[in-house]
This record gives sequence, C-alpha cells and structure tokens, in this order.
Amino acid sequence: MKLSRHSHKQTTKVSVSYKDSFIEQYIGQFIYQWLPFDSSEFVIACIGSDRSTGDALGPLVGSLLSKRKHSVYHVYGTLEKPIHALNIKDRLDYIKQKHQNAFIIAVDACLGSSQSVGNINASIGPLKPGLALKKDLPEVGHLNITGIVNISSPIDFITLQNTRLNLVFKQAEIISRALSYAEYLFFNHDKISNQS
Repeated sequence: MKLSRHSHKQTTKVSVSYKDSFIEQYIGQFIYQWLPFDSSEFVIACIGSDRSTGDALGPLVGSLLSKRKHSVYHVYGTLEKPIHALNIKDRLDYIKQKHQNAFIIAVDACLGSSQSVGNINASIGPLKPGLALKKDLPEVGHLNITGIVNISSPIDFITLQNTRLNLVFKQAEIISRALSYAEYLFFNHDKISNQS
C-alpha cells in the first residue's frame, strides 16, 4: 500500500492547539494528504475507555463518527463498545481479518507537558497505546491522531481520572470533524483539483 498520492515533500507530523482557528481543516488536510488511492477500505480505530474521563477521547470520537454517514470509514471503538487494554488484541485481530488491506487511522488520548495540554497531534506511523499507564499493548494504525488531555505525572492513572471532560469532548469534536473533512477531500479530489 502506498502511503501517499501527493508530493514527496509531505509533513509527517502536525501538532495544533484545540483553540486554533481552522484546526479541523488543518488536521483534515494532513490526514487527506496521506490517504492512499490504492486502499479499498479505511478503518478508524478509536482506543480508550469510558471508565476514565481522560481516556474517553477515543470512544467519544468513535461515537461522534458513528452518528454521521460515512462512505469510506469503518469505525471501531465507541462509548458503547470501546477498544481498551483488556480487549484490544482481540479487536485488532478482528479488524485485520475483516478489513485485510485497510488503511488504519488510530485515535487515542495521551498525556504531555503543561504547555502542550489541549494540543491535537497527527502523525504517520502506528500508535502505541497504554504508554501513560505503562501497559505493553500492540501498536495500531498507519496514521495516528492523539489529543493531549492532561499533564504527564508520576501518577498518570489518577491524572487521567481527574481530567476535565470539557477539554476531552472539545478535542473529540475537532478530531471527528477533521476526519469528516479528510473524507470530503478524498471524495472531491478531482473537483477540487480542477478548480485550482
């Protein structure tokens, strides 16, 4: 699978504050530039648990996306059916079996420095879930999107539990809209190219 269908001089990572203007378009454009033409399917794997406020970012994104009609995305990991540490291996095995040649975009929460809290990161390469809680979990995805929901500390588990839902929900809304915008660009590529 070719990871890119655009220019060779592509950005491989972006990091933007959730407060920035046009953040959905910026992240959506980044995602779009890496969506391969030769993939027949696109999977969004939203990692996290609804039992922890900070860790609920992925399931929130999954639930928001599931409410919209998407032509190309297969969404896994919602508030109702989350993908978390206890079931991630089985869920990933199922996804790989059902969508064998899919391009997978992984979404998860993460912790960071005080200056980076609120940032949304998107980068090429797999996501390594469970790092904040020192868990050894399988890597996920060809492209990953993370929201920095709180400050990393020696007690990351407690930090995730005490994260403000307001920030997590705002980030989830932005990520879901960015993914929808990337899908719009993907389907309207020819029209957009002809107009420019």
